[in-house]
Amino acid sequence: MIIFRFISCTPESKTVETKMHESVLKSEYVFELENAPTPECHASTVAESKDGLVAAWFAGTKEKNKDVGIWVSRLVGTNWTAPVEIVNGVQDDGTRYPCWNPVLFQPEDQPLMLFYKVGPSPREWWGMLVISDDGGNTWSEPQKLPGGILGPIKNKPVQLANDDFLCPTSTEHDGLKVQIERTTDLGQTWTTTGDINDGKKIG
Repeated sequence: MIIFRFISCTPESKTVETKMHESVLKSEYVFELENAPTPECHASTVAESKDGLVAAWFAGTKEKNKDVGIWVSRLVGTNWTAPVEIVNGVQDDGTRYPCWNPVLFQPEDQPLMLFYKVGPSPREWWGMLVISDDGGNTWSEPQKLPGGILGPIKNKPVQLANDDFLCPTSTEHDGLKVQIERTTDLGQTWTTTGDINDGKKIG
């Protein structure tokens, strides 16, 4: 197990000491906090691509602020690359919304996928997807998922034996409701179970 620290983007947080479990092989910062590219960062996700480890998170001046985008760093050799903002929430008309909840996913024998959300709040956000053919070095143009499809909210998809992906997702506009979304073609078309609970309880 390897733990990557995204405790905070403030230098003061470097004084925080955490006792690691014996199963942890390595604990390190992806970037030096004194040189953090943004004041805050949140919701990190890690995947092992064909070219090595890739980490992503959302970051900006503060969660929910319009300048929050999705940032990525890659482990090259023994060093993490300088973080780069790969997508933001700027719309065609110039309006900008915050980005949220990146989920990196490396399917077998497929490109690296990065799902994320854009919108003013979790109740109003929509799903987005970018794909990388070179282990997170470059990315496709952002693709908006179909209406009613959000993609995975925080947990990675499950790849079935037939290469379908099952994505755990949820909505918050009418209580917390859970859905399972399925794509059979790398995120081009989708189906959904619809709500599997009533928004009041699960199970």
